[in-house]
Amino acid sequence: MLCKYHSKCIKLISIILFITIYFMYEFLRPIQLPGRGTPREINNIVLQSPLSGVTDRCFRKLIRKWAPEALLFTEMVNATSLGLGYGIQKIEELAEEDGPIGVQLYDFRPKAMVKAAKKAESEGAFLIDINMGCPVKKIANKGGGSALIKDKDLAAEIVNEVSQAVKIPVTIKTRLGWTKETSAPEDFAIEMQKAGAQLITIHGRTRDQGFKGKSNWQAIASIKKVLEIPLIANGDINNPNDAIKCLNTTKADGIMIGRGSLGKPWLIGYINSVMKGNTSFQYPSQKETVQIAIDHLKELIKIKGDHGLLIARKHLSWTCQNIKNSKELRSSLMREKTPLEAIKILERKLESME
Repeated sequence: MLCKYHSKCIKLISIILFITIYFMYEFLRPIQLPGRGTPREINNIVLQSPLSGVTDRCFRKLIRKWAPEALLFTEMVNATSLGLGYGIQKIEELAEEDGPIGVQLYDFRPKAMVKAAKKAESEGAFLIDINMGCPVKKIANKGGGSALIKDKDLAAEIVNEVSQAVKIPVTIKTRLGWTKETSAPEDFAIEMQKAGAQLITIHGRTRDQGFKGKSNWQAIASIKKVLEIPLIANGDINNPNDAIKCLNTTKADGIMIGRGSLGKPWLIGYINSVMKGNTSFQYPSQKETVQIAIDHLKELIKIKGDHGLLIARKHLSWTCQNIKNSKELRSSLMREKTPLEAIKILERKLESME
C-alpha cells in the first residue's frame, strides 16, 4: 500500500515539476523584434517603464546594478522640442550607458516624430517607443500621449512613418482607451500592428482613470488574443507574485514595472531573479538602502550640480520610506537646502545603524 501511494506521489510531483518548468520556460522566452533591418532581442522580459522626471540616467544606472540586461527607457522626449535643441542630452547620453535603452517619444506631428526617431537611432537607441498613454492634461490637451487614442488614423500615421524612417524596431505604449465607455482597445491595437508597431505595451487602465482603480489584466488578455506581435502588460505589478499572476492572467510576453520601482531600483532585478528560479537574490537591508540613497544623491549632484538635490528629494523620500524613524529622516532631507548637508544627514543615519 505504501509503495502504491509513494508511486502516485512521485508521479504527481513529476507532473507539477513539468508544468512549473514549462511555464517558467514560457516566462523566460526572449522577445524577438525584427526591426526594419536591425533586429533586437529582449532577453529580460521584466522591463522598466519610462517615467517622466524619474527614469533619468542616474536612476537607470542604479537599476543596472541588479538588472544589467533589462530593457530600460528614457523619460518621455517631446519630438518637437528635441528638434529645437531641448532635451537633446537625454538622447546624446545613451552612448555612455551599458545595456539596452529604448527612447520614448511623444508628439502629434508625424514629421517631428520621424526626425526625432532618426536622431535617437543615430545616438544608439535600442528601439523607439511612441507614447500613446500619458494621461497628464498638459500632454493630452496638446494632442500627444493618450490623446492619440481618440485619433486612430493619426496614431497609425505616426507609427507608419516612424517605422519606415528607422531600421530599429518601433513600439508603442498605450492604455485600454480614453474612457471605459469609448474604449475599443483590441481595434486600436490591431491598427497599430498594421501600421508597423512591432510590440505593444498596455497599461490596464483607461485615460480617465489615471492611476486610480485597479489595473484590468483581463482586458489586456483580450488584446493579447487578437495580436500577432508581442504584448507587454503594465499596471499594479509590485512584486514577483504580482508578476507571475499578471503573466498567467494576460498571457503577455513580458511585464513592465512602473510606479512599483519608485524608491526600489532593485525591483526589476528582484522579480527577474525570482522568475528565473534564483533564490540567492539579496534584498537590500535598511543600512544598504540608506547607502543606495547616498549613492543616488551623489550621482545626481555630480551630473546636475546643486540642482541635483531638488531632483533627488522625491527619490530620497521614496527610498527612505521604510527606514526606521523614516518620518524624521525624510523631513530633514526635504528641508535641507544644500547638497553637502543632505549627504551628511544620510551619512549620520548610516553611522547610527552600524
